[in-house]
Amino acid sequence: MAQRPRTVLWVDDEVESLESHRRFLADHGFEVACVAHGDDALELLRRQSYGVVLVDEQMPGRRGLELFGAIRALDATVPVVMVTKSEDPGVMREAIGLSVDDYLVKPLQPRQVLSVVTRLLEGDRIRQQHLSREFVTRFRELEARRGTALGWREWIDLARELAVWDIRLAEAPEQGLQEALLTLRGSLRRDFGAFVGRHYPRWIADEDADRPALSPDLVEEMVLPVLRERGKVLFVVVDCLRLDQWEVLQPLVAPLFDIETSYYYSIVPSATPYSRNALFAGLLPRDIATTFPDWWTENEDEGLNAHEGDFLARQLERLAGHPVATRYEKVFGTSDGEDLLRRLPAYLAQDGVTALVFNFVDQLTHGRSENPILMEVARDEAALRALTAAWYQRSALKGALREAERRRVPVVLTTDHGSLPCMTPATVFAKRDATSNLRFKFGEDLRAEEQGAALAVDDPVAWGLPRRGLGVRCLLALEDRFFVYPTRLREYQARYRGAFLHGGISPEEMILPVALLTPRAG
Repeated sequence: MAQRPRTVLWVDDEVESLESHRRFLADHGFEVACVAHGDDALELLRRQSYGVVLVDEQMPGRRGLELFGAIRALDATVPVVMVTKSEDPGVMREAIGLSVDDYLVKPLQPRQVLSVVTRLLEGDRIRQQHLSREFVTRFRELEARRGTALGWREWIDLARELAVWDIRLAEAPEQGLQEALLTLRGSLRRDFGAFVGRHYPRWIADEDADRPALSPDLVEEMVLPVLRERGKVLFVVVDCLRLDQWEVLQPLVAPLFDIETSYYYSIVPSATPYSRNALFAGLLPRDIATTFPDWWTENEDEGLNAHEGDFLARQLERLAGHPVATRYEKVFGTSDGEDLLRRLPAYLAQDGVTALVFNFVDQLTHGRSENPILMEVARDEAALRALTAAWYQRSALKGALREAERRRVPVVLTTDHGSLPCMTPATVFAKRDATSNLRFKFGEDLRAEEQGAALAVDDPVAWGLPRRGLGVRCLLALEDRFFVYPTRLREYQARYRGAFLHGGISPEEMILPVALLTPRAG
């Protein structure tokens, strides 16, 4: 947005009283035009644009608030400050209702006026300069930490900080800073891949006493304590929700709930069939396959997520030592959401766990690769955040949270995995039986052409995965790679470059929020 001129138009029938203010503003680089009548002000606004307009509310003829509409008709974006002697709260409320940009009560101090004018005309630039200095300082500190031994807690702090920086810098027209952040994130993804490769098998073997919460731990550590304390809980899983998306949703949820956010690590592959089944079952995929062979099959055509509700009920019974009343629903679209909201009051009136899975974000990220319109609308991470916030405002998720707040039911809200925009193709060689996923693959004689493009898992059981057969290994994509075959390189590059994918190893896919929402009135 173009910066407005450093000019002030001041409308007040007592023009002679404004001279000291005019000189003070002029000393600070602002040009001030003073007029005594609203019609004169409108005539000046027809001739030129002003940076800000100060209007006395109580003038002969047209009141300042009446003049406001005429000013907006001439310049819809000019900031307008209402100045009045009246301390009548009705006048203030009327001004706020008209979306006046600020409100000052006489007698005025010159520095008070200067502060308001500076904020309205230069506030964005000042904030951007401060943001730039703050980021450059922090960027140097983060760069200096590269190569140091970070623990899993430090990686959580770092991932959340980078998500917040991404949000803040996206709102500032500083392309250089955004590119610096993009480069830093790429470097840190490389470090994170090495970190997971070193520590993940120890986490799975439970050999590391100081390990993060993983997908199978979430219900026991977050849902069960709330259930025991309150007797009922709404458990919400928003499929494929990234840290930055949760950051923009938090302010929208905060009016209803006190929010306590913690974090956990998705298992790998960081994809729904593995991470969400592990979450609901409270078991690693290898143990799900052994314990529930009829419910778990790794045949991609048979649907690996058909028994999430059953898994949750069994896990709760195992943890509680007795059956726990469980309701489970999955919401794909508007009609599903409307049906859910009709049933939800009856669910929340009962003790036990009501579990809801919302698939919109995952559908958006998958559909983006297949639909040119979605690709354009959700072109980058900032656009994906905006779409997520817009969806929430009219979603069944918002309706469900409002119903939970109304009934004083606590909520545990989380996700099963994140995603990241993948820009770099990685050629892989495999037999025909290899799985088709773009961020992870299972198959015989499976290998990546470029060393460092993927992490090869030769012992799936040690990584918590079922053994598929002799010689079958797993490849997990690192950094922002997506897998392509040599014979379909051009096709895959054209179709998937820039797509939001998941299943591999990155902070965006694996470090996830889990929030306890306590109704404010509770």
